[in-house]
Amino acid sequence: MNEGQPVYGLIAEFSSPADLLHAARSAHGAGYRRVEAYSPMPVEGLAEALGSHGNRISLLALAGGILGGVLTFALQWYSVTVDYPLNIGGRTPAWPGLVPSTFEMTVLGAALAAFFGTLLGNGLPRLYHPVFNEPGFSAASSDRFFLCIEAADPRFDTQHTRRFLEQLQPLKVSDVGA
Repeated sequence: MNEGQPVYGLIAEFSSPADLLHAARSAHGAGYRRVEAYSPMPVEGLAEALGSHGNRISLLALAGGILGGVLTFALQWYSVTVDYPLNIGGRTPAWPGLVPSTFEMTVLGAALAAFFGTLLGNGLPRLYHPVFNEPGFSAASSDRFFLCIEAADPRFDTQHTRRFLEQLQPLKVSDVGA
C-alpha cells in the first residue's frame, strides 16, 4: 500500500481454518465488530465467532409471501366484485376460485423477497472490493484464510490493531488500501 493512501483496514492471512476461527473469536472478544473473514470453504462456527445475530431472511420471505398473497387476493376480489362483477346464477363470486393464483403469488413473493434480501444483505452485486488489491488474496479461493478488521470499526487504531493481529500468529499482516 502507498503512503498517504486511505486505509480500508488490516488483513491477516492464516493457513488453517482452526487458526482463522481462533482469530475471529479473539477479534470479537477484543471488541472488534467490523470484521470480515474470507475462506475457500465453509468454516463451522465462524459466523457465530464473528458475532452474527442470526438470519433475517426467513422473516423477509414471510413478509414477501404474505404481501404477495394478500395483494393478489385483493386484486382478484376487487376485479370480480367491484370493477367487473359477474352475476352467474345469482350468486356472489366464490373465493375458492381465487386460491390457486393467490398461492402461486404467495410463493413468488416469498422467493423474490428472499432472493433480493440475500443480495442486499450480502452487499451484492459488488464487482470491486478493496481486499482484491491485496497481493496473495487470490489464495482465499484455494487454500488460505483471511481475517480483515475494517478501519471503520470504532476500536480500530492502526498500530494497536496491527499488534493485536500479530499476536494471533498469522502468516502475515498487511494494510488494505481503500
